[in-house]
Amino acid sequence: MGRIEELANRYQSHISAPWQKNLAGPQRTIFVVYDKTDERKLRARLELFEMATRQAGHGWKLFAFTGTFAKWMSAMEYRNAYFEEPADLALRLQNDFLHFAAAELNKELIASEVDENTVVAVHGVASLFGFTKLSLVLKEVEHNIRGRLVLFFPGEFENNNYRLLDARDGWNYLAVPITLHSGVTGP
Repeated sequence: MGRIEELANRYQSHISAPWQKNLAGPQRTIFVVYDKTDERKLRARLELFEMATRQAGHGWKLFAFTGTFAKWMSAMEYRNAYFEEPADLALRLQNDFLHFAAAELNKELIASEVDENTVVAVHGVASLFGFTKLSLVLKEVEHNIRGRLVLFFPGEFENNNYRLLDARDGWNYLAVPITLHSGVTGP
């Protein structure tokens, strides 16, 4: 069995268990942590996670951050000037892009078809790298998580810290980690 299939099996075991209803947003979040070199394999096998979710009797909604930066940048009036002087974009990335990325995810979390029995699954989080921090985006959306938020996370989970792409200092988050190296922990 391949690594992605093993992660899907571990995810299935977790998602099939009864869901606690009285959890805070961060506790309703699940990180499926995989090696960054497996990104393409994971994307090709996302249906394994969808099938596991649906077999457990839950809804599924898929969202990708992959095109978020391009969508934000293409809407900017002075985008060509930023390409000439990229350093001028730094302040807009810290504020505007962060809020834009969070708003895009929030649209999915509060969509009419999403309820307390729905998994909103997010892939493409690596495309935020260098533009904003995933931890900041999650802080902005965690109050809108109704069912479960599943993040496919290319990086590491070690000592209760998540590190995106193994590159940044990690951050501690109350999410449930699903990894190949240990069992599922958390609520």
